[in-house]
Amino acid sequence: MANIFKTALGGIGAAVAASAGLAAFTAWNRSRAEQMVPPDGRFADVEGARLHYVDMGEGAPIVMVHGLGGQLRNFTYALADRLAPHHRLIIVDRPGSGYSTFTGDGDHGLAAQAATIAGLIRKLDLGRPLVVGHSLGGAIALAMALDHPGDVGGLALLAPLTQPMDTVPDVFRALELTSPLARTALAWTLAAPLGKLQADASTAEIFAPEPVPADFETRAGAALTLRPEAFVAACADVEAARDEMEGIAARYGELNMPVGIMFATGDRLLPWQDHGQTTAAAIKGADLKTIEGGHMFPLMQPAVTADWILERARV
Repeated sequence: MANIFKTALGGIGAAVAASAGLAAFTAWNRSRAEQMVPPDGRFADVEGARLHYVDMGEGAPIVMVHGLGGQLRNFTYALADRLAPHHRLIIVDRPGSGYSTFTGDGDHGLAAQAATIAGLIRKLDLGRPLVVGHSLGGAIALAMALDHPGDVGGLALLAPLTQPMDTVPDVFRALELTSPLARTALAWTLAAPLGKLQADASTAEIFAPEPVPADFETRAGAALTLRPEAFVAACADVEAARDEMEGIAARYGELNMPVGIMFATGDRLLPWQDHGQTTAAAIKGADLKTIEGGHMFPLMQPAVTADWILERARV
C-alpha cells in the first residue's frame, strides 16, 4: 500500500511540475508576443469593454472589424494605407482580441460585441460610417446593422461569415470548447506550445491557395493569437457564432442600407456560394463581387480590396 501511495504522489507531482512548466512557457510566450506586437493606437472605454483602436486618415469615416483570432494589424498590414488618403479609418480590436478587453461579466457574444463597437462609433461621434468586416468581423458588422442601424451607413463585407455552420473548419476545431474552465486550463498549458508547433500548417490553410507572408507574425499581429486570453476569447467566439448565426441570418430581410460582399472563390474556410451568393440574394439590393484567391485576400490583394471598399464608400 505504501508503494502505491508513493507512486500516486509521484504521478501527481510530475503532473503538477509539467503543468507549471507549461504555464511558465505560456507566460514567456505572452510576454514575447507583446514585445513583438505592442499596442499601436489609443484606448476608449465603452460599456462592457475597453477598446484598442487606431484612428488614421481624414474624410468620411470607415470602421474596420477583424475576424476570428485576428487583431487590427490584419488591416494595417497593407490595406489601411491605401484607404487613409481618402477616409478617416477607425480600425478596432474586437473585445477580447488584440489589446481590447471586456470589463463586465455580461454577454460576450456577437451581438454584444456589435453593441460595443456601435458604442465606440457614438463615442467618437462618427455618425453613420461604412463598416468593413472581415470573416467573423463580417458577422459582427451584420449584427451592428441589424441591431444598431442608426450607427451604420452601409456594409462592406470581406469573406464574411454570414450563415449558420454545422461544422467548424478543421483549422479551428481545437477552439470548440464550451467549458470556460477547460478553455482557461488549456489556454495556460497546451494551447501555446501546440499552437506554435502547428502554426505553419494552420496559417497555410487559412491563407490557401495564396502564400503566407513571412512577416505575418509581427506586421499582421499574429503573434498575439497564442496569448492565453486570445485563445479563451476565440473559443467563446466560435461558440457565439454557432449559437447566434441562425438568428442573424433570419433577419437579413430587415436590412435597409447599402451592402456589398466580396469573396475569393478559392476560400477554403467559408464557401463563397453559401456565405456570399446565398446572403446577397437574401439582402435587398446587396452586391456580390468575386475574385480569385483565398480567405486572407485583404492582406494579399490590398489594392483590389481597397478599390472595392472605396467604391462601396461612394454608394
